[in-house]
Amino acid sequence: MHAHVPGHTHARALDSDGKPVITTSGLTKVYRSRGREVTALDGVDLHVREGEVYGVIGQSGAGKSSLIRCVNLLERPTSGTVTVAGQDLTALAGRGPRAGRELRQARSRIGMVFQHFNLLSSRTVQENIELPLEILGTSGKERSRKALGLLDLVGLADKARAYPAQLSGGQKQRVGIARALAGDPKVLLSDEATSALDPETTRSILQLLRDLNRQLGLTVLLITHEMDVVKSICDSAALMDKGRIVESGTVSELLATPGSELAAALFPVGGEASGADRTVLDVTFHGDSATQPVISQLSRTYNIDISILGAAIDTVGGLQVGRMRIELPGRYEDNVVPIGFLREQGLQIDVPGREALPAKEGAK
Repeated sequence: MHAHVPGHTHARALDSDGKPVITTSGLTKVYRSRGREVTALDGVDLHVREGEVYGVIGQSGAGKSSLIRCVNLLERPTSGTVTVAGQDLTALAGRGPRAGRELRQARSRIGMVFQHFNLLSSRTVQENIELPLEILGTSGKERSRKALGLLDLVGLADKARAYPAQLSGGQKQRVGIARALAGDPKVLLSDEATSALDPETTRSILQLLRDLNRQLGLTVLLITHEMDVVKSICDSAALMDKGRIVESGTVSELLATPGSELAAALFPVGGEASGADRTVLDVTFHGDSATQPVISQLSRTYNIDISILGAAIDTVGGLQVGRMRIELPGRYEDNVVPIGFLREQGLQIDVPGREALPAKEGAK
């Protein structure tokens, strides 16, 4: 049984209209080196709601790391604003000693988990967790109590006196997460926290992050280049490219958006038409439609042979979601009625090479 950590409140159900806890507005970061300018962030607007797990995904160089480092002002934005839990952090940057103290205080409420753990090898596990509490001036007895409670929370109650060198990669990351929680943060930032871990360990760390999100009411912002991370635990996601957010929304909204790049990347399907007189459709299933035998119903209803060219099915947020690429005999014009039947079932239909067709409004 996990310990309850004082100072945290238990999670409420995520409200789709919940207030933003992290907001960036017009966020720009320009690096200058040897007379050259590189724009890492180009007017980023981000809204992360209270109690959600929000994933920012993109290729290397998309600007993800700059974004997360600007959220806690490890990097000073060139322009734009960062607001966390109602406080404008950019307004505190560089405004004198008092504002500096306020910024440090605000930062202490933002936990950060790093890709390479960043543990001090000369300190025990417990001492690593106590480090931010030492900086905050917490008494020794309280530090010890808090660190042991956090170790219990992340499943490492028996490792308090161990040193980082004696731990596996997954255990080190659990220590990193416990340390990030030491200041009772409202927000947890994860900078590629699982990219140095094997797949099984990655799954256990992602499950831990989701458990903490639910148990403690934590808002989690994570950056990753792995689609499986978004699929596993994210409520919402944003796709970054060349310093900009090109697409964002809840995962269910994205999956229901015709032509969504993120949806296609989360559930990639392939396969080419076997002839010029064939129609290829990409069918997205989500919600109740994922459990209905609509393809076999279509085949029986219209007495047509359907070929399945590819499929990607998975569970997202506890619901089965997937995409399937199918091939129907005849040209597109010959298949208007079968396509209409699929839309009537609440399915989203994309026709490669044509404008995407959303599910019929109000269909169940």
